[in-house]
Formats: sequence, C-alpha cells, structure tokens
Amino acid sequence: MQVVKTKAALKEALKTLRKGHKTVGFVPTMGFLHEGHLSLVKRAKAENDVVVVSVFVNPIQFGPTEDLASYPRDLEKDSMLVEGAGCDLVFAPEPEEMYPDPYMTYVDVIGGLTDKLCGASRPGHFKGVATVVTKLFNLVKPTRAYFGQKDAQQVAVIEQMVADLDMDLEIVPCPIVREADGLALSSRNTYLTTDERKQALVLSQSLAWAKSEIEKGERSAAVLLNGMKNHIEQSPSVEIDYIQLVNARTLESVETLEGTILIALAVKVGKPRLIDNMRLEVK
Repeated sequence: MQVVKTKAALKEALKTLRKGHKTVGFVPTMGFLHEGHLSLVKRAKAENDVVVVSVFVNPIQFGPTEDLASYPRDLEKDSMLVEGAGCDLVFAPEPEEMYPDPYMTYVDVIGGLTDKLCGASRPGHFKGVATVVTKLFNLVKPTRAYFGQKDAQQVAVIEQMVADLDMDLEIVPCPIVREADGLALSSRNTYLTTDERKQALVLSQSLAWAKSEIEKGERSAAVLLNGMKNHIEQSPSVEIDYIQLVNARTLESVETLEGTILIALAVKVGKPRLIDNMRLEVK
C-alpha cells in the first residue's frame, strides 16, 4: 500500500493502479479511524478492484469556534488500519496542497438540504464538505464512493450534488457501526470522560425508545420528539442542539409519520458534539 501527500503523486499512483480499466472504490475520511471507517473500506474492497482512502482534516468545514486545531490525528495508525482492511492507496494531503493561495472556488448545495439539522447551527459547514468532496472526486475519479449513514445529512447533500453536477460515480451509503452498548462510533468519542461516555448513551437509547413507540403505532412526531427530549434531558452533561423527525429524502420536518423517515439528533456531551440517527420505513 502507498501513502501519497501530493495531488501529482496521487495521479501518478492511480495511473498504475487502474490499468486495465479497473473499478475504484473511494472512502473519504478525516482520519483518526475506527471500525466504522474500516467497514466502509472493507465494503469498498469487496465491490471494487482498487480502494483509495483519503485522510484529510478539511479546514473549510470547521466553524471559528469548532475543534479544528484539536481534532485528533494519527496518520501512521490510520495507514496501518486501512491497509489491514484492504486499502491500496492513501491520499493524505496538507491543507495548502488542497487549497493553494489564492483559492477562490467553492461548491455550495443551497436550500433545504443544508439549512436545517446540522446546517442550522454550523453555517458554511456543508459548503466546505461539498467543496472538498468535489475536489477529491475530481482527483480520484472513483467508480463508487462510500459514506457512513451516521452523517445522514452529509450523504443527502453529496447525493444531491452528484446528481445536480452529473458526476459519473455511484454514492454508496453504509450502515452505522455501533459499540456493543449502542453508542455510534465517532472520532470525537475519544474526547469523552468516563462519565460523559456513559451519559452519551442517551442518543442511541432515545432513538431505540422512539423506534419502539413507532412499532407500537405512534405516528405523532410531536409526541415522539417530546419523549426523546425528556429522556435526554435527564442526563446533566448533555445539551441538545436538535432532535428532528424528517422525510429521509428531502429532510423536511414531518408532523405525522409516513413513508421513509429519519430521526436525527445532535447533542453536546460535555465539550464534544455528537450526532446520531435512525432511518425507518413507516406504514
């Protein structure tokens, strides 16, 4: 497996790897990888001839008060992990390689998909995501790109961008990977103290409660949201950013559950901001 840090080296390595018109699976990450990321790499390996992983902490998707400087990084460990999962090539550029001075061009998916959920409290975040993902797609030219469903809004934004801009690749959303106790895997989980780690379980627990109520026949979004809110607020270190029930495709809020819905929430547990969601078919 190769690790390259420049766009020129990436292009040269890909020339060799994709000889014979081989399919390329791509997994874009911000590094500090865990089993959730590795599940994407393994699926990419199962479905493609060549697997490329990018490791890049993208500065333009962080807000001024967010954790860019302290975001965990460990390229050596990341490289060992993805090699074991079947990766052929790691692209790990520095910010100045991706955004040389002057840098003037951005991609922005505007409107309904980006101004709610995480977009409401993180202005500019999805502009940064869409820009870096477009650049990575242009550099890697993958057959398929793999994204975790934990970032459900990000998946929706990228699917819309790919459709709108006629990008020639397939987006493959992959299931959320959880710890044995239900906590969704996240690089930010490393910030949690022992007590905060226990309190963070309210995310998956509240989702499980909502699913149970839906299976019993509850169809009122207001009832479900209120129940989840009450459950989460019992934990003293947890501060709710949002809890929403939305149409899974449009991300528009729903009052009565029907069709494919997404229950999404974001909370701060101490300092870390964690997200989780559940996608359900409601008849």
